[in-house]
Amino acid sequence: MQTKGFKYRYNQLTEDNCSWLVHWFIRKRHECLRIVSGVRVKLIARIVGVQIGRDSVFYGVPYFFRAPKSTISIGKNCAFRSDKTTNLIGLNHKCIIATRTEGAIIKMGTNCRMSGVSLGAWKEIRLGNNVLIGANTIIIDGDGHNDRNNSHAKAIIIHDNVWIGANCTILKGIEIGKNSIIGANSVVTKNIPENVIAVGNPCLVIGKRINFTRS
Repeated sequence: MQTKGFKYRYNQLTEDNCSWLVHWFIRKRHECLRIVSGVRVKLIARIVGVQIGRDSVFYGVPYFFRAPKSTISIGKNCAFRSDKTTNLIGLNHKCIIATRTEGAIIKMGTNCRMSGVSLGAWKEIRLGNNVLIGANTIIIDGDGHNDRNNSHAKAIIIHDNVWIGANCTILKGIEIGKNSIIGANSVVTKNIPENVIAVGNPCLVIGKRINFTRS
């Protein structure tokens, strides 16, 4: 059997401007980032009192702020991208996960994924299992600036298997039903039922999500 020559091997290696080598370096960088970030996040979480489930991974270090006597709980096998190079859509900032008042709760189920997301809870934000949240989304259960208004925070509940696109805003008091999709750049001001596709500002249901299965 004839051995393929040097020129053939050279052409393989240099094909497409050595893009395989570039991708190899990127993968290795992301692996190193995940390992280093994981160590740093575990230390920070222990200091500030954030509960993190096993097998959760971090690409870059989120910003955690936990108010006294409040709860931040992250389920098993979740993933957070706070480094701008790990999400090709682009991140405006690292993930920010903050409880703002005593007794506030942020709780996530298992297998949640998010990139550059802001979660701000004055009362309660709950995410089910398998929730996907696109880059730069804001989820906030209060109006902020309580010194200038008399409004009250209202809990946000996002059920299992919900997929929220990039650059969305989820406002206080919202419940999103299981298996639903929220389109990119939507502003959710009213409850969204389960098994639907909704999009827009304000966010409106435009169709059904059918034949959805999750093993």
